[in-house]
Order: sequence, then C-alpha cells, then structure tokens
Amino acid sequence: MNNETLLKNLRNVPDFPIPGIQFKDVSTLFKNPKCLKIMVNELYDIYKDKGITKVVGIESRGFVIGAALALKLGAGFVMCRKPGKLPAETLQESYMKEYGKDTIEIHKDAIGENDVVLIHDDLLATGGSMKAAYNLVQQFHPRKTYINFIIELTGEGLNGREVFDPETEISILLKV
Repeated sequence: MNNETLLKNLRNVPDFPIPGIQFKDVSTLFKNPKCLKIMVNELYDIYKDKGITKVVGIESRGFVIGAALALKLGAGFVMCRKPGKLPAETLQESYMKEYGKDTIEIHKDAIGENDVVLIHDDLLATGGSMKAAYNLVQQFHPRKTYINFIIELTGEGLNGREVFDPETEISILLKV
C-alpha cells in the first residue's frame, strides 16, 4: 500500500468538478506504463488466490484497471454503467455522491450465483457509487464479493468505509 511511484505520479486537481473538491486524477497513473503495471500486479497479488470469476468495473475509470485485472486473473469483466448505456435488460440503483445524485446499472445476466466477484473503482470517498454497485451485485447472490479501490480519501466527512458492513473485505492501493 502507498507505493511511492504511484503517489509521485498521482495528480491533484483543485476545485474540480466544483469548488472545494480536491480531485485525485488517476489518469496520470493510467498513462504511465510503470504505474499501470504496478497497480495491476499489486492487485493481482491480492486477489490471485481468491477464486475471482468476475470483475465488475464502475464507469468509467473503474473500467481501466478492472478489465486489465480481469484478464490477468482469468475472470470475466462486467461493466457497471450510467443509465441508458447498456443495451440489454438491467438492474439499477441510485445513490448520493459528494456533489449530487447519480444512478448506475448492470445487465441482469451479468453475474451468476456461483461467481466470486471483485468490484473495482478508482476512488473511495463517501462510498456511494461502490455501495450502489455492491447492492446491485448482491441481487445476484454470488458466492463471495470483494471490493477494491486504487485510492481511499481520508479527509473530513469522507468516511466511505462506514457505509459497508465491517465484515466486507475492502482493499486499497493508496490512502491519501
């Protein structure tokens, strides 16, 4: 956790998308091949023996590492997207985030009861989008569900872990 190379390459963008938000821009990690390799390899080491059969990536930054990790784990990749972006029947869940309300969807046939699922996103702040994704995944009754983030924000009012049951297995790469 808190790999120095990743921390040095993480960009902070003040007042985005609204004043007062200190946005942690992971695109600087994605464009750097060394950082990309570090992230995928560290996550692979965490999950290689967990029997993961599906990796769910949350739109859109969760698609980048989620798909790469699914490939390395030999698992399928499932997209969790904003409404109207998935072509077949979906389940949907709404949530509050730091600066408004949003909704995500997942295909109704995306996950089976025998799946072991890893849900991945780039950032844990208030936990809203991940909790919504977690709730969607639980509707499929998978054997096990894990949660992962690249970054966990630890600032005032950002207690994202608190929205999950303490037994939920959550891993992060960077705590800032």
